[in-house]
Amino acid sequence: MRVHVISDMEGVAGIVKWEQVSGGEALYEEGRRLYTQEINAAVRGAKAAGAREIVVMDCHGAGKGWTFNSLIPEELDPGCEYVVQDEWTEYTEFLEQGCDAALFVGMHARAGTTKGVMAHTISGRDYQNLWFNDTLVGETGINAALCGTWNCPVLLVTGDEATCAEGRDLLGDGLTTVVVKHGLGAGSARMLTPGRARELIEDGAKRALADLAAVAPWNPGSPCEIKAEFKNTIEPGKLRFRAGVERVDDRTIVSRADTWWEAWQQYYF
Repeated sequence: MRVHVISDMEGVAGIVKWEQVSGGEALYEEGRRLYTQEINAAVRGAKAAGAREIVVMDCHGAGKGWTFNSLIPEELDPGCEYVVQDEWTEYTEFLEQGCDAALFVGMHARAGTTKGVMAHTISGRDYQNLWFNDTLVGETGINAALCGTWNCPVLLVTGDEATCAEGRDLLGDGLTTVVVKHGLGAGSARMLTPGRARELIEDGAKRALADLAAVAPWNPGSPCEIKAEFKNTIEPGKLRFRAGVERVDDRTIVSRADTWWEAWQQYYF
């Protein structure tokens, strides 16, 4: 069994402040340690379930040289390998080769989510809303569509309560979720201790991989229209010249293509 662990920082137990996830800040090293250990928990669970090849992809944009490179390599479980990519959603090789399942660790809710801890949709892009064929999505949806492009199902999502609910709404009740914190607001939460969260994540990964058919690979549909509403006019102004991209109002663009992956590539890269 080949398993892809796709991870982010904001949904990790013990993390609730931007200083914990921003490269170079005093609290960032604490965040990195918490992050790496939750990844390790998922790796242990995957190994216990029989995974023979596990590849971790860090999807957190921490800024500076830490972007997509926030985990601590020397503390990472030796039972996995890991990827440092240059652009988000750039790395697809493992999926293209054939991957049995994906586990999403440390995810956060989409922008505008009530009680979503540190909720946003892609730092640096200033998205207000993002739709794939009229389905409102956040980063869980983006990563699920990426995996689904190569027929890989997402079987586990971990993060705060709002994130797990978002994952089930999108992927169905067959999805295994692990709630590690209950959001009280954008910058506050009632959290499990990191040790307890890791126990639950390890168990959740093992349980999720016991049934590879519990969740179908997610396909937003073909043809596909991606609609992105931004908080300002800067990105729409830049993107309006891209082939296949239309600016429909001051802050909104659409990208249309036969498949989600083609529509995504037209405007994102």
